Amino acid sequence: MKRFLLFLLTFLLPVSLLAQEKVDTTAVDSLRHVFGREQVSPTTVRGSDYADTLDTGNPSVKVVLYDNGTYRFVKDPSAVADTTVFTQFWDTRNVNPYKESPSSLPDQFSIWIVDTLDSYCCPNQVTPRSKFGYRHGRRHQGIDLPYPKGTPVPAAFDGKVRISDYVGGYGNLVVIRHANGLETFYGHLAERKVNSGDWVSAGDIIGLGGSTGRSTGPHLHFETRYHGAAFDPSWLIDFETGTLRHRLLKVRSWYFNPNQRYVQDVDDEDEIFRTDEEDRLLAEKKAKEEAAARAKAEAAAQKYHTIRNGDTLSGIAKKYHTTVKRICQLNPGLTEKTVLRVGRRIRVN
Repeated sequence: MKRFLLFLLTFLLPVSLLAQEKVDTTAVDSLRHVFGREQVSPTTVRGSDYADTLDTGNPSVKVVLYDNGTYRFVKDPSAVADTTVFTQFWDTRNVNPYKESPSSLPDQFSIWIVDTLDSYCCPNQVTPRSKFGYRHGRRHQGIDLPYPKGTPVPAAFDGKVRISDYVGGYGNLVVIRHANGLETFYGHLAERKVNSGDWVSAGDIIGLGGSTGRSTGPHLHFETRYHGAAFDPSWLIDFETGTLRHRLLKVRSWYFNPNQRYVQDVDDEDEIFRTDEEDRLLAEKKAKEEAAARAKAEAAAQKYHTIRNGDTLSGIAKKYHTTVKRICQLNPGLTEKTVLRVGRRIRVN
């Protein structure tokens, strides 16, 4: 019975769990009967008043009952804290701690953005003021959302705060890493409400809108990055409507091109339109890989000879079935009259 109810509750819950489910007293009593009580730290349900926490049988998942008669499923941070996502390349100061470039990422891959246990909250439903890409000769790695000073800023997804600090042009910056490897950036805040290491849920207030750092007025600078590589947040969120475009985001390598902004999809969610830009970038990448492979093969095929006492160019040429002229061509500065120095290494093919 317990497993059956957990199955139903888990898979019938809406995609966004930010809106808690309303239950009556009888339903709450039934939940308490099926699920045992177990405490969860306040950070798990940050910013909310809750009356009770129920065990689901899965140590990483709890049912939280709130004072207003609602409930929601939550992940217990202690159960996911040791995953490599939250331990590798973890740096509370460096904006990009990853030791790789966007070119090292696959040509295409998928990221689960939300599921029945991961929530979503739009940072602000508004028309972006400044879009992703180059701006006044400087790379703009996110988008700017109009945001009155002092207005609460919510976390877009569940995750762990990696950076909460004053960082150069960002001013007051909060960076949240999410379980799928995605990171969201919230810059120019007037005030930060979280600390590095805090666990937050979508919708939790992480700061207040402001104009700190390199800013011309109150707004929220919002970025989405994967393994340190920035891409246009509009691929993920429709800020005009506040909706999430995809539960499963299919990422293409060309998304990380600093000039590549969001392009309206023309097919369904399972097939993202392949633009001419995508084809060009993929062909360019393939050509570079092929050229590198050829260079590596040529280098592996090269032979060298280390000069010994008594060696002559004619003798070396005979040994390697080549000519003195060819050896001189392969070694700049080497001529038939050059005195061979013992220990010198020359190429022979």
